[in-house]
Amino acid sequence: MTLLGNVLWVIFGGFISWLGWLMTGLICCITIIGIPAGLQCFKLAQISLLPFGREIIYPGGSISFLLNLIWIVLFGLSLAVTNAVIGLIWCVTIVGIPFGKQFFKIAQLSLMPFGAEVVRV
Repeated sequence: MTLLGNVLWVIFGGFISWLGWLMTGLICCITIIGIPAGLQCFKLAQISLLPFGREIIYPGGSISFLLNLIWIVLFGLSLAVTNAVIGLIWCVTIVGIPFGKQFFKIAQLSLMPFGAEVVRV
């Protein structure tokens, strides 16, 4: 079921989310200071492309909290709003609710990517 969900995900909007993470990672990697953020974007682009069957765990920490605050101001808000709007559009229909829930999961990840771990369920 996760394979079918992931294939449909890529076709019906997951590619847009993945492309947003990829472009943000490339922009971050332009500067030396932004390379760690860019590498985190590339890692999280994987869940954005294939979200079904994966969960996000937030162990927390003070360093990741500070990095997430800086991230929200620079890139996180635009990625989160984009994913949340697409998720709302999908939730208008009953059939699209599973896709909308995945977009909301990625929107939350867009706000707090540092310290997040992606695990398979």
